[in-house]
Amino acid sequence: MPVAVGPYGQAGQAQPGCFDRVKMGFMMGFAVGMAAGAMFGTFSCLRIGMRGRELMGGVGKTMMQSGGTFGTFMSIGMGIRC
Repeated sequence: MPVAVGPYGQAGQAQPGCFDRVKMGFMMGFAVGMAAGAMFGTFSCLRIGMRGRELMGGVGKTMMQSGGTFGTFMSIGMGIRC
């Protein structure tokens, strides 16, 4: 008789807990925020005339800020869902 495989792996395996879902939401939000921050940070820093090390620092700062913000909101949303 074949074993039914659920959305979280083998049959009978426990689903992730609420804290694990909140962590996963933060990680997904952080990744999406970092990508958005890379795009918007690069354009805004180039627009105001940054070059070289100053450009890398500005883009990195924007990436971390947007990643943290979006990750926080995604983790709050995942917490509300569970």
